[in-house]
Amino acid sequence: MSEASEQALGTPKVPSKKPSRHPKPSWVKIRPASGERYLELKEMFKELKLATVCQEAQCPNIGECWAGGTATIMLMGEVCTRGCRFCNVKTGNPKGVLDLEEPQKVAYAISKMDLEYVVLTSVDRDDVEDEGSGHFAETVRLLKELTPGLIVEVLTPDFKGNPDFVRKIVEAKPDVFAHNVETVERLTQRVRDPRAGYRQSLDVLEMVKKMDATRYTKSSIMLGLGETEEEVRATLRDLRAVDCDVVTFGQYLQPRKRHLPVESFVSPEKFQEWQREAEAMGFLYVASGPLVRSSYRAGEFFMKGMIEKRRFKEEF
Repeated sequence: MSEASEQALGTPKVPSKKPSRHPKPSWVKIRPASGERYLELKEMFKELKLATVCQEAQCPNIGECWAGGTATIMLMGEVCTRGCRFCNVKTGNPKGVLDLEEPQKVAYAISKMDLEYVVLTSVDRDDVEDEGSGHFAETVRLLKELTPGLIVEVLTPDFKGNPDFVRKIVEAKPDVFAHNVETVERLTQRVRDPRAGYRQSLDVLEMVKKMDATRYTKSSIMLGLGETEEEVRATLRDLRAVDCDVVTFGQYLQPRKRHLPVESFVSPEKFQEWQREAEAMGFLYVASGPLVRSSYRAGEFFMKGMIEKRRFKEEF
């Protein structure tokens, strides 16, 4: 998936089962989620049978995001047709099964939740004719129809770089179109499913801007997988070359023993350095920290401000 993220359907290469090579430092210790708003949304999602990537991917920021009125909804089920070696989402073959009423259910549910910012993501659905792009687009359209003031970000799969599928979503006019490169080019084949590709991901971000230059684009990089500093810089340059507006940095954390081990833990100070360096390259916003994830709400206050200014100009 797309961070939900993102190999043919045959058996993937089995990564090393040895645990992370380094002890987990204090700055990546995760506090259990709590709070009245968190518990309220948790119960509501359960009652409405909505899947959230916050829960499926064990996001460390779930309590903070839900308490702040932000949630990331995972569309098209909980089984991904790809097998990225960093991702905790289940992989398999859903055999084309898709809940055609899900866009209406999600839009109605969100309209009742008093949310300001919603992120729509999904598993990869290579088993569906349009890979789920139409399903994505319909959900965006209905959300905007039922909750006009809501800011909608999509975090999409790569759709194998098919411009027709990307266009479906762009034309639905999400406020932010996110797609993650995940890691540096050299490590892509090791980290991501073979059907994903570093250049393919860059192409998706570039397509969005060519189709509608007013859409904000966003991507994310995991650190701690064995990348070098120069490779990270090269990735940032590649993202700016396709006019990517926002980038986030986060620490890769091994979900289970079967996933890739952590090669290194990056210090909070180094994350701050990457933030300053990316900002100097011209990104409109950078969120960088050990527990930052691609749909992390730290950037949403900034994005919300930019989007509301744009809406005001369009109205007057």
